[in-house]
Amino acid sequence: MAKVTRIKASDGPSRKDTSDEPTITRKKVVVKDKKQEKVKRKEIKKSEKLVSGEKKSGEKPFILFRPFVYLGRYIRDSWRELRQVRWPNRKATWKMVLAVIVYTALFVVIISLLDLFFSWLFNLILSK
Repeated sequence: MAKVTRIKASDGPSRKDTSDEPTITRKKVVVKDKKQEKVKRKEIKKSEKLVSGEKKSGEKPFILFRPFVYLGRYIRDSWRELRQVRWPNRKATWKMVLAVIVYTALFVVIISLLDLFFSWLFNLILSK
């Protein structure tokens, strides 16, 4: 949970001051982070499963099953990583596609011009 301190400036004095300056009051507000709560719940469930009698992660599987276990772990971990990706929306995707097309066209033109220049230069040198 994240602790947030909010500062509020009021128009009138909060104490029994006679000054005309606005006073600042501080109020602590606790903001719950939903993602952190989900992670904590998942960790609790995992620890309960381990306590309930499942295999410990330190034990090695039988040698014939190891490739399948490792493949399963790889797929599971890859899926977890893909769920954490923040995918762009349609507008941002089209902007990036357009940028790639423009840069590709620009470099095609530059490389073509360099190719023409060097071929002209080599023909000039070799023709003598």
